[in-house]
Amino acid sequence: MDTTSSWHIGWRLCPLALPMLLPLCDPAAEARGMTDPAMIDRAVAEFTGVAIGAPGGARAATDARLQLAACAGSLAVSWHTVARTAVQVECSGPVKWRIFVAITPAAGPAAARAAPAVKRGDALTIMVRGRGFSVQQPGEAMEPGAVGDWIEVRTSRKGEPLRARIERPGLAVIPAD
Repeated sequence: MDTTSSWHIGWRLCPLALPMLLPLCDPAAEARGMTDPAMIDRAVAEFTGVAIGAPGGARAATDARLQLAACAGSLAVSWHTVARTAVQVECSGPVKWRIFVAITPAAGPAAARAAPAVKRGDALTIMVRGRGFSVQQPGEAMEPGAVGDWIEVRTSRKGEPLRARIERPGLAVIPAD
């Protein structure tokens, strides 16, 4: 998701929405302090560029009974699997949560995915990045992935695998928010 664009999905925009956009907000969910499940659907559709049920899009709409705490900011969406069969949607607070949405496999030329930026066994710099700090050390990719993918990495031969997001070839980041 392009964080520099003006597209934001979050409950803070609901009161400011133009009358034609009001159906995008669920005042009842907002009043209960919950995230509107339709907001998750819109975030996934914007991220994938495909409608629910279509190849490359979410397999099904988010269950309307889902009750997740209201998100104070935008929803972050990223690929969860290398094969792009699921996306991760997360809220950074005030109550943090994360869910995974299954994606219908794309067929034909649209199924071609970005070239891997990292291959299994590649040497990486693994960076833990938080507000006002970053720590890095050498590591190794445990699986292949393209820029933006979450993959397993490890920092030493005996180290436990960790999940990190590929930021560019040779660099995987673990956010510490």
